Amino acid sequence: MEKLREGAGREELRADGTTAAVIDASFTVEPGQIFVVMGLSGSGKSTLLRMLNGLLEPTAGQVRFDGQDLTALSARELREVRSKKISMVFQHFALFPHRSVRDNAAYGLEVQGVPRAERERRADEALALCGLAGWEASWPDELSGGMQQRVGLARALATDADLLLMDESFSALDPLIRRDMQDQLLQLQHTLKKTIVFITHDLNEAMRLGDRIAVMRDGRIVQTGSAEDILLRPADDYVASFTQDVDRSRVLTAEAVMDREVRGDEAECDCDTATPDTPFTELCAISARLSHPVAVLDEHRGVVGVVPRQRLVGFLGDAPDPAPVSCDAPRDQGGEKEVARA
Repeated sequence: MEKLREGAGREELRADGTTAAVIDASFTVEPGQIFVVMGLSGSGKSTLLRMLNGLLEPTAGQVRFDGQDLTALSARELREVRSKKISMVFQHFALFPHRSVRDNAAYGLEVQGVPRAERERRADEALALCGLAGWEASWPDELSGGMQQRVGLARALATDADLLLMDESFSALDPLIRRDMQDQLLQLQHTLKKTIVFITHDLNEAMRLGDRIAVMRDGRIVQTGSAEDILLRPADDYVASFTQDVDRSRVLTAEAVMDREVRGDEAECDCDTATPDTPFTELCAISARLSHPVAVLDEHRGVVGVVPRQRLVGFLGDAPDPAPVSCDAPRDQGGEKEVARA
């Protein structure tokens, strides 16, 4: 988003009296994706998010959403986009203490000028989706932290916005409540198929939620890819240092660890085989029952790869590094709706 000198870093720019929060960031978010931006405090991720809805204006470049360049819109046009097409869920809930849970959830609709009966109906539907049916008439201070965050999420969902921006939305919650909120978000996403940009400093959260993940450092995006890409093919030592303590069994699938050199005709066995999306832990259980490698079958029950037991052990880190996985590098594809580039 900030482009002052090609290849210049923060220290060089600071010497000129310039503070660059985000430098040369370019990425595409596909419709229906959860795109996670991950980095340590000060890496520029929250600044990047605020550029996506026009709260901050980039020094150079464009933020394209639904065919529009948001940086070229007037203040009135930008307010219209923010009120109807883009919703934000904040870290610290941002609820109005003098409004009921229902009225908090309906606030975005009130700003749009939606009649009271309709906005209350839509707010109640969003609250029910977030597990808060029966709490509509309560006050925010009567709710736990996790429940308050659910109200914030319901407020974003009630407007039926195309894009949800979530800025460290779960980081203020206790670990167990945080995991519950992650579960809630994944369940909602399975139903609603929203496009979500989610900011976090927690790699485990990023890998659990993200269809694609961008890792930021000192204002730059140093790697973009799936959780498996980040874990198995880190772009540099900085990314590798993030992944060294990650529980790989929670991230990897059969597709990530299988040997693709082996293919075959239709398999007749109805048991003790895997599919490309079989979780790693389930793959280990299957392997433990067999004296031969696990066959990985596609939807037509053709063999697309095999997983030897030693390969599973290697990916858990209990043996020398496994041979490189033979698979194509991910390619970014042009999105139809959400693009941010600079």
